[in-house]
Amino acid sequence: MDNNKVYKMPFANIYPMYIQKAEKKGRTKEEVDKIIYWLTGYDKQTLQQQIDSNNDFEIFFAEAPRINPNASKITGVICGYRVEEIEEKLMRQIRYLDKLIDELAKGKVMGKILRE
Repeated sequence: MDNNKVYKMPFANIYPMYIQKAEKKGRTKEEVDKIIYWLTGYDKQTLQQQIDSNNDFEIFFAEAPRINPNASKITGVICGYRVEEIEEKLMRQIRYLDKLIDELAKGKVMGKILRE
């Protein structure tokens, strides 16, 4: 898939899919939100503003208050790519989020997901 298409996807369209994926495996929206807060520095209010603004992934990550410094500890394969080897910063950040949600859905404990 063309990276520009991914970057221009509205976060508000993908967010419910993250929640659905987690809930199918017995996890919660609150856990999805906690992961997003941890990775991006958003809080409940600022995350909702991003959703309401219908910002795409590019803007969503550009406006993130701070990417967690421990994000670099996220490793493994997602969508056929090793996240730690993705060179484009934005794509790596998107895949970090995908990987964390995937770990949540696979039943990992929150402490491990958040690299504590």
